[in-house]
Amino acid sequence: MARGGRQRQGDPVDWVTRAADDAVRHAGEGNLVTVASGASPSGPIHLGNLREFITPHFVAEELRRRGVPVRHLHSWDDFDRFRKVPAGVPAEWADHIGRPLSSVPDPWECHASWAEHFKAPLQESLRELGVEMEEISQTEMYTAGAYREQVLLAVSRRDEIEAVLAQHRTKKVAPADDASAQEAADLADSVANEDDEEGDPTAASSADAIARFPYRPYCRQCGRDTVTTTAYDDATTTLSYTCSSCGFEGTTDLSTDTDGKLVWKVDWPMRWAYEKVNFEPAGRDHMTPGSSYTVGTELVSSIFDWRAPARVIYAFVGFAGVQKMSSSAGGVPTATDALRILESPMLRWLYVRRAPTQAFDIDFGASVVRLYDEWDALGRKAADPAKADVATLAWHRAAETAAGPLPASPVPVPFRTLSSVADVTAGSAELISRIVESAGFPHDSVADLEPRLSKAMQWTAEHVPADERTTVRETPDADRLAALTEDEELWLRIFLDRLPSEPDLDSVTAVVYGTPKVARGLGFDDAPTDQVKADQKDFFRLLYNLLVDADRGPRLPTLVLALGPAKVRQLLGA
Repeated sequence: MARGGRQRQGDPVDWVTRAADDAVRHAGEGNLVTVASGASPSGPIHLGNLREFITPHFVAEELRRRGVPVRHLHSWDDFDRFRKVPAGVPAEWADHIGRPLSSVPDPWECHASWAEHFKAPLQESLRELGVEMEEISQTEMYTAGAYREQVLLAVSRRDEIEAVLAQHRTKKVAPADDASAQEAADLADSVANEDDEEGDPTAASSADAIARFPYRPYCRQCGRDTVTTTAYDDATTTLSYTCSSCGFEGTTDLSTDTDGKLVWKVDWPMRWAYEKVNFEPAGRDHMTPGSSYTVGTELVSSIFDWRAPARVIYAFVGFAGVQKMSSSAGGVPTATDALRILESPMLRWLYVRRAPTQAFDIDFGASVVRLYDEWDALGRKAADPAKADVATLAWHRAAETAAGPLPASPVPVPFRTLSSVADVTAGSAELISRIVESAGFPHDSVADLEPRLSKAMQWTAEHVPADERTTVRETPDADRLAALTEDEELWLRIFLDRLPSEPDLDSVTAVVYGTPKVARGLGFDDAPTDQVKADQKDFFRLLYNLLVDADRGPRLPTLVLALGPAKVRQLLGA
């Protein structure tokens, strides 16, 4: 990778490369590049929200590799209002609606506030994912008076701001052609929520200029934002308001007090300018006509003397049939959930291998096994510099950061092998280790199989349906053994005669596949005839019936290794 901000000619080019180039152009060669993200900790921060964090992370990492000075600045919008009480939270929390998220108590009593409760698990997951950010709290920024000058500027030019807002307020949401009906509804809801912050968009009276004031205080008496601005004195910077929740009538001095915030469509461009942001991604809902990005691009230059940052628009992330994740709806998977079954480089890979504009689904079902296979195969390809392409570039971006490679299992046993063994051993790590060793993956200790072993065990326990789990028989099936056909008796006799007392995967595999061959007069190493192939299917079904009371299950050699010779002989009636 070239230094000085440019990509070396001939290197693979992906969306990260292009976004990094845009960020450098915005900042100017040699200047610090600020990539930004922001999120409101109003609920569980799910895998859809993760795109907000990880998109600028990859851009920052690309710039670090080039030797470009860069910072990833993340804003926690914990000074936003608490909007509604989700399921599972006591009804009395409705009393906190309208208060800042940082002032709402944690109903689970494990963190200092509602905001901290939902920030903490993601912060831990981001550390595991290798995402380093400079984090700032909007509660701390506003209450410390960091934005006082910007607030006074916005209020002094409120008529200009209102003219821009009014110009876009009547524009309708027009999602892209490929957006689903659900996405269209979400986009409309997003714009409606933004209009809520500005007051009733249909109101038309002489009080409009006050009702749509760009700054909204939290009530000094009840702490809610259910206030209506009744007057503002430019000379004294005193704002008068009434609160519809508690009836309080009060004032706040914008030159000294720090008990409110700019409305979102003004707040966002203000922060672009204040933090000198050069790149920031945003979801499609922020990029529609009349939405916050459209308005912000005008306000940031006309009011705050900055220019809108370079950007990418990211699409929605779905999960197992859910059209779109919504943190306020609850019940959707988070990064913490994903990291229970996916190695951290793999979770990163899901996001970097596709352009942010591509929507995708995450499935914790059977596709996880295929996903691990695909990841391992790509890793083998990425180890050969001669095979470098965009796909292997994505692998490297996922597997390592500028600080070094992310944790990976020293002995990367195929996930399908680990999960199969975990299924039939009831998750005994020591037993799994012994079986894996005999299956051709030598290692010094169980630790050499981590973190993949624990994730395979977790996936098997949590995501394999009960009717697909392997249940080993406790006693032989006497009725089935009594009804064996002549061929079946011969197969079992050959199998038990040839089954080694201390098996390894190769020897067990040879016996499993070779038994029907020997029964037809062939040797273990002979090619199977069509008749032998048919016999093998029947023999395999017989073994599954007698061992796990099913017609199918884990690979038979793995199953036999997991059960051990003594248990297999017992169940087969030896």
